Amino acid sequence: MSAEMKEYICEAEKALLHTYNRYQIVLEKGEDVHLYDMDGKKYLDFVSGIAVFALGYHNTEYNDALKAQIDKIIHTSNYFYNKPAIEAAKKLKKISQMDRVFFTNSGTEAIEGALKAARKYAYLKDGTRDHEIIAMNHSFHGRTFGALSVTGNPKYREAFEPMIGNIKFADFNNFESVLEAANTKTCAIIMETVQGEGGIYKVDEEFLKKVRKLCDEKDILLILDEIQCGMGRTGSYFAWQKYGVKPDIMTSAKALGCGVPVGAFLMTEKVAANSLCAGDHGTTYGGNPLACTAICKVLDLFDKNNIIDHVNNVSPYLEKRLEELVSKYDFIKMRRGIGFMQGLVFDIPVGEIITNAMDNGLILINAGTNVIRFVPPLIIEKEHVDQMISILDDCLSKI
Repeated sequence: MSAEMKEYICEAEKALLHTYNRYQIVLEKGEDVHLYDMDGKKYLDFVSGIAVFALGYHNTEYNDALKAQIDKIIHTSNYFYNKPAIEAAKKLKKISQMDRVFFTNSGTEAIEGALKAARKYAYLKDGTRDHEIIAMNHSFHGRTFGALSVTGNPKYREAFEPMIGNIKFADFNNFESVLEAANTKTCAIIMETVQGEGGIYKVDEEFLKKVRKLCDEKDILLILDEIQCGMGRTGSYFAWQKYGVKPDIMTSAKALGCGVPVGAFLMTEKVAANSLCAGDHGTTYGGNPLACTAICKVLDLFDKNNIIDHVNNVSPYLEKRLEELVSKYDFIKMRRGIGFMQGLVFDIPVGEIITNAMDNGLILINAGTNVIRFVPPLIIEKEHVDQMISILDDCLSKI
């Protein structure tokens, strides 16, 4: 490591709030599926900014669209219409099959809006304020108080309690536990279609369909969090589309803007007509022209470059190569996941493996202490899978 990079890291430790245990590199630029640090070292990236850079780095068409919008106008506020927001909403409605869109700045803000919409929907039905929301154990929905309240991992919540009230937790893919938690005050059930931070668990089709049926029978709103698993990562624009189980409200972020901070919550017309109205919710920056230009260009490039088809063509090869590692090493228990959202489950902590891989030019990330998560740019080819496996295999062979 150069003296200059060491100096920057030292300055960061003095200036930035220590809420992350950062890896000891300073990244400077990206190109395609690679990142480069200040010293010019090249890394194969299988994290993509935690499932954000779906189109890879330095995509010229994407960059040019943002540059052109910067020269027009960046921000206006939501007291005015702007063309990129209207176009982005139209495109997002088409791929999501939802009816109404609210743009936010992040995924956690999208969750906040979804929870507020669900509570307002229930309030308008009976005028009471004691409605309950069922969330899933081992889930992760964000760091703000509302999102944290439905995050099913006590370690994230304990220091910040009390959370918002009337939240119950059920077990993911266990319908009986959902039934036990449900009652006449239940207004919403929220879950990730594929759990990310919780260890890369995909929803069981039967479970999701039973929950959907319960929601229909009891007029409970189904909220699906597609922040990490959405935008093509599982081989469909949104993971729920693989199961044919449409939510009442869904959230999106991360790859929606491919690097520009943007999120959204979407809902059916029924929910929109009976929940949030003027004055109930707002945002200063959400839906600004720059962010919505990013959404428009991302969706155009997904279509132009057949990103969904590419994920479905290459992801089976990624699964195959990961399964080879499972067969080779006794300390790897299993592979689980879907599309380009995969995890290897270990009998041992994975932190040192990830650090060694990084030393050898491969960027990986964990999902809990014993799972390595693979969420690469959606443009990776089989050759990149082979390169990743080669580096990781070399690291594993030294354990």
